[in-house]
Amino acid sequence: MIDSHTHIYMEEFDTDRNDVITRAVAAGVCHMILPNVDMESIEPLHRTIEQYPHRCHAAMGLHPTSVAADFGNHLSAIRPLFDTHHYCAVGEIGIDLYWDKTFRNEQCEAFATQIEWSQELDLPIIIHSREAFDTTLSVLQQFPKDSVKGVFHSFTGTAQEVETIRNRVGDFYFGINGIVTFKNAHLEKLVEAIGIDRLLLETDAPYLAPTPHRGKRNEPAYVPYMAARVAQILGMSIEEVDAATTHNTRTLFSI
Repeated sequence: MIDSHTHIYMEEFDTDRNDVITRAVAAGVCHMILPNVDMESIEPLHRTIEQYPHRCHAAMGLHPTSVAADFGNHLSAIRPLFDTHHYCAVGEIGIDLYWDKTFRNEQCEAFATQIEWSQELDLPIIIHSREAFDTTLSVLQQFPKDSVKGVFHSFTGTAQEVETIRNRVGDFYFGINGIVTFKNAHLEKLVEAIGIDRLLLETDAPYLAPTPHRGKRNEPAYVPYMAARVAQILGMSIEEVDAATTHNTRTLFSI
């Protein structure tokens, strides 16, 4: 299995990061994709990748909640990193209007700029979209349909939104995490609409731990809980879900 979205470079893992990775491998999670968040997270991200080069793969970008008036300076500092480091994606990027709408226009501009990077570099994008579905699509639609590839991470939208994405911007992948195990999440129709061919498993650790660990720190070793729930919804075996989502993740990120 692959954890397609995890932040184990964060300080929440500073005291037991090696144990976290050991537990992940023991649980069958052999690779982890680590998207960047902001300027301060770059150094710990790089350090973690250097320590675990055979398990961890980095993605680089500026998270929408880290976009402010000075975002241009941050993007100018981040872009040259692609010339000196290996990244499997541009991310985590996108639009977040849940916490604050103050920098909505700046978020849109930063998102579009980083999509342009992905096209220049032929890399997929990792999209964060919260309370911003229409705005996210409006930015993506600035680019020719199917010219951008990537994943809508932590996707909890509707089956209709999946269809809208496919009709308007292309056949993206969708990241499913611990929310799928929550009793009242009711993501069955969403998972069915996505289908196993376009589904990725993720934790978003340290956030959104699945049942039975809900409310605690999440970690990559918990990916099998998501795999089991997806298997139940789709009437598949866990082994089939593992094989399909691993193939999907390797295909998208070229790992």
